[in-house]
Amino acid sequence: MLKEEYHSTVNETKSNTIIDKTIRVLKKNNILAAVPFLLPSIMGFMAFTFIPIIATLLLSFFNWSLLDKPSFVGLDNFIQLFTNDPSFIKVVINTFYYVSVYLILNIIFAIGLAVWLTQQVKGLVVFRALMFFPVLIPPVAIALIWQWIYDKNNGLFNIFLEWIGIQGPNWLGDIKFAMLALIIATLWQYVGYNMLIFMAAIKGIPPSLYEAASLDGAGFIAKFKHVTLPLLTPAIFFAGVMTLINTFQTFDLVFALTNGGPGQSTEILGLYVYNNAFMWFKMGYGSSIAVVMFIFILIITILQLKFQKRWVHYE
Repeated sequence: MLKEEYHSTVNETKSNTIIDKTIRVLKKNNILAAVPFLLPSIMGFMAFTFIPIIATLLLSFFNWSLLDKPSFVGLDNFIQLFTNDPSFIKVVINTFYYVSVYLILNIIFAIGLAVWLTQQVKGLVVFRALMFFPVLIPPVAIALIWQWIYDKNNGLFNIFLEWIGIQGPNWLGDIKFAMLALIIATLWQYVGYNMLIFMAAIKGIPPSLYEAASLDGAGFIAKFKHVTLPLLTPAIFFAGVMTLINTFQTFDLVFALTNGGPGQSTEILGLYVYNNAFMWFKMGYGSSIAVVMFIFILIITILQLKFQKRWVHYE
């Protein structure tokens, strides 16, 4: 009996060893087979993301005008940025105002549109396509469209305001209204993206929860408050993080629509990086601004991840 048990144990051990070896070989073969398919993406990431990030970090410690050899200056660019550049403080304030107001409006409008377009609405497919279509339009084309809409004399906004007896402002030429005009244009272009995310999340909510709420006498607002909104929080968190990161890096729409004007009322960090690096040929200084912008995004994202447990419900 003991011999049989011993041989049985040995056989099981050998069998497990063979299985483990087979699994390791298969895993190794799968990895090797995946490499050729992953290689183009890895090369693209290295060439267009990782290497530029490292280069930007290194350049931030140099003074380089693109026309002569770079000279090492250590932390001088960062010291000048925070102690001797009043434009930087103005640009940071503009950026945080632009990002925060746009983010709040985007989430509110996207949720509202998603709730509306998940109801039984006639022409649902058409409305969905119309709401998402601006996402596909290049930002430069968006800027041209909104420059026409915002035109002081013949723009649609001011024509409409004249109909109701209000004298329309110079949207893109007045410091008081330029940032608002930029936020509206950005909202029109990108609200459809988050709308689709929220629509998918709403479709994933079990109908039984709404049925139970109806049995308890809940109306539309109560269902939204106690069923839809809590179960949307994971999607809201994801949309909020991605929208914040993308909005911080906005450049093309601002450049084409206002170019930071009038004055510096709409100049944000992405445009300030471009101006310093490629307009004023201060590549090292522009790189230091890009590094600071990256740090801002990183800190805010970490804070979002830290505090999400207080309001995000995954069940």
